[in-house]
Amino acid sequence: MGSHTYLRAFSSAPVISLGVERGWSDSASPNVRGPPALVFKFSLLEEKLKAGYKATTTGKFTEALRLFLSILHTIPLIVVDSRREVDEVKELIIIVKEYVLGLQMELKRREIKDNLVRQQELAAYFTHCNLQMPHLRLALLNAMTVCYKAGNLNTAANFARRLLETNPTIENQAKTARQVLQAAERNMKDASQLNYDFRNPFVVCGATYVPIYRGQKDVSCPYCSSRFVPAQEGQLCTVCDLAVVGSDASGLLCSPSQIR
Repeated sequence: MGSHTYLRAFSSAPVISLGVERGWSDSASPNVRGPPALVFKFSLLEEKLKAGYKATTTGKFTEALRLFLSILHTIPLIVVDSRREVDEVKELIIIVKEYVLGLQMELKRREIKDNLVRQQELAAYFTHCNLQMPHLRLALLNAMTVCYKAGNLNTAANFARRLLETNPTIENQAKTARQVLQAAERNMKDASQLNYDFRNPFVVCGATYVPIYRGQKDVSCPYCSSRFVPAQEGQLCTVCDLAVVGSDASGLLCSPSQIR
C-alpha cells in the first residue's frame, strides 16, 4: 500500500493508482519499471532498537515488548542491497527475539501471584536470554532476589555469583549480591524443587516457557529461529507471531543478492 499513490482524474472517472518507484529519476526510461518504493528503512529499526533498550533499562517492559515486536513485524518489509546488510538484518532478528522471549516470560511472571515455584523458574530462565550486559545484570538481580525470598538459597547464590562475575558498575548491585552469598553460604539449601538446572545447557521453549536441555528434541521457527518443544509443531510462533513452528520454509529473503 505504501508503494502506491493515487491521482484524481475527471469527476466521472475512477481514481488512478500509480506505483511509486524506488530511486526514480528524470533520465529513467519510461518503459522500464523500477522496484517499488519502500516505506521502511533499516536505519529506522536501529532507532527503534535503541528505544526498546531504553524502555527495558527503565523497567517499562510492556512498552519495550511492543517496540521489539514492532521490529520483528517490520523486518519482512525491509529490502537491502548487499549480503553484508542481509547478515545485519538477520542478526537484528536474533537480538530482538531474545528480548521478546525474555520480556514475555518476565511479564508472565508478574501475573503469577500465588505460584512461587513458577515465579522463580521464569525469573531464572530470563537470565539465560542473550541480553545486553546492563539488562542481564537486572535479570540476575531479580532472579537472585526472587529465589532468596522464597528460601532457595543455593539457587540464589548461583545468581549472585553470576552477577558478581559481570563486574557490576552499580555498587548497590554488587553489595546485594555479596550479602546474598554470605547468607546462602551458611545454609546452602533450596526450600523447593525447581525445573531448572544451571549446569546443563538449555534453550527455553517460546510457548510453554520450559527448558529444552541439550540432547532433547525441539522444533524451531523458520523466521525468528525461536525454539519450541515438539508438541508446538504446526502452531503459530508465539514469539514473532508470523511463522508456523517447524514448517519447511526458506527463512527471510530481504535482498536480491540472496536469489542471484
